[in-house]
Order: sequence, then structure tokens, then C-alpha cells
Amino acid sequence: MKILIIEDDLTTREFVARGLREQGFVVDEAEDGHQGLMMATRCEYQLIILDRMLPQLDGLKVLGALRATENHTPVLILSAMDSVEDRVIGLTAGSDDYLTKPFALAELVARANILVKRNQLVATVLSEYSYDDLRLDIKSHRVWRGSRLINLQQKEFLLLQYLMEHVESVVSRMSLFESVWSYHFDPKTNVIDVHIANLRKKLELDGEPSLIHTVRGAGYVLRRV
Repeated sequence: MKILIIEDDLTTREFVARGLREQGFVVDEAEDGHQGLMMATRCEYQLIILDRMLPQLDGLKVLGALRATENHTPVLILSAMDSVEDRVIGLTAGSDDYLTKPFALAELVARANILVKRNQLVATVLSEYSYDDLRLDIKSHRVWRGSRLINLQQKEFLLLQYLMEHVESVVSRMSLFESVWSYHFDPKTNVIDVHIANLRKKLELDGEPSLIHTVRGAGYVLRRV
């Protein structure tokens, strides 16, 4: 298993790298955003650990560049920016998890293992889901409504996949959050609502019937009206 650490602070980078290597991971290191982006696009990694405040190219720009090129490698943001707003911004930008500094190495290693294992499980699930006129293909990472191809961000895709895996069943905001981000649920975080709203806009063009519905006080459900 290969992990890329993009972190400009040498002490932090070496501390994390040493801990991960002790757990059996192969670790590459980058000291700035530009170097990290080049390495992330040229090599295949099972996880990227990414600082937000980087020289040359900040972490969110690195993340945005990766997701824009359909690179869906799991990303764990490691940052001293620890407000709820900071975490929402990082998660909404396409990261899979967000851990604030200072941190316990044991927790970082645990989160890294969860993200790597979850990514491996994708290959064992169904390759395609369909419901009504909606179709989701995991291998090609594409979604269609009827004949219309819909361009979804990574988190929107994973949210829809989870809803389609539990079609016509109400799923809670907490279960959606923990399934897609593997991150401890904070009730003040509105990242789920933001992504669901964006997902609905993309699925419901030109008067198409709604498929994602809010169940007040319970969560969301994918079903015909």
C-alpha cells in the first residue's frame, strides 16, 4: 500500500511518514503543493495526506486539480485550520477526511487504514445501480438520467451511490456523512445539505421528477413520488 504525504513542515512530515512505515505502508513525501501534485498525477497511491497551507500551491488547489482530472484517490486533509467552516470547506472541496493539528498519530493511522480499506471495497460491490430512469456505473464513474450524462463531483457520486444502495429506505444524515467521509459527525456541519442540494440540481433538470426527498427529522430517501 502506497501513501503520499504532501506537507511542508519537515518535523510533521517525517513523524507521519515514520508512523505509517511502521504500519507497513510505502510512503512518498512531497514538501510543497506543486511537487505533490506532480507526484500524485504520475504515480498511483492508495491515499494522499494533504496539508492545506502549502508553499507554491495550496492544498485546496492541489485537491481541486486532482478531482478536476478524475483522480479519485482518497485524500485526508491534515491541517491546523480547525474551525467548523474550515472543515466544511475542506470536505466540500473533495477530501475524504479532515484531521486537525495537533493530532495523535494513532488516530491518523486508524483513519488512513479506514480510507484505504474502504477504497479497496469498491471493487467488491456491484458495478452498476439503476432506479427508475437513473443509472450509476461505478467502474466508469458515470451517472445517467435517461440518455442524459450527468457530471458529478466525487462526493456527489458517492452520496448518490449510497442512496441507490439503500433505495426507498430513509438514510440519516449521520449515516451518509460517515459512509462518504469516514469522519466523526458534527451536527453543526452542513456539508451534507450542500452536497444534496447540488446533487438535486444536477438530477432534476427540465422539469424531471424529483427522486431525492427530505424526510424531516430523519434524513433522505431515493424514491419515486
